[in-house]
Amino acid sequence: MNVAAVVLAAGGGRRYGMPKALVEYEGSLLVERAVRTARAACDVVLVVLGAQAVDVWRAADFGGATVLANKDWETGMASSLRTGLDGLRGFPGTVDAALITLVDMPGMTPAALERLAAHGAPDALAVATYDGVRGHPVLIGRQHWAGVVETLTGDEGARRYLAAHDATEVDCTGLADPADLDVPPPGVPSAP
Repeated sequence: MNVAAVVLAAGGGRRYGMPKALVEYEGSLLVERAVRTARAACDVVLVVLGAQAVDVWRAADFGGATVLANKDWETGMASSLRTGLDGLRGFPGTVDAALITLVDMPGMTPAALERLAAHGAPDALAVATYDGVRGHPVLIGRQHWAGVVETLTGDEGARRYLAAHDATEVDCTGLADPADLDVPPPGVPSAP
């Protein structure tokens, strides 16, 4: 099955103090790290930018990923997920499923993405769990894209759709660190 990764990297990072796509982490930008991780698991990678998109575009090495701009990024994550899924619909060739990952999870690994991608199919609906708690990545088969888009609002992604449609839980405990960077670590400035 053909699974494409979609990296959601459009947010303004209000709590962080800057767009997380522009945050440097262990020698590279978070968006570069997310793209490299996604590229290790999927041949097709789309990145959705929004806040300071031109600055991110100029600063980051996208390693061959397709970059999409979400003009409605300020409305929340829903618009970014919509932009990514719409982008896959128009992608050359058939993509059977979208593997959704977030820019602000530096502990994500190719192993976790690959474990979800292994469930890829047009009717797939799966979510990673860590010690029984749902997290990311999320796998959405093509047959679910329209339904997911219909339920998207504000800063909530596909959570309600996944809950209502009995998504397969895929245990990724120990494969990745599911924590996201909501605020700068102690002693790290939030903006250059």
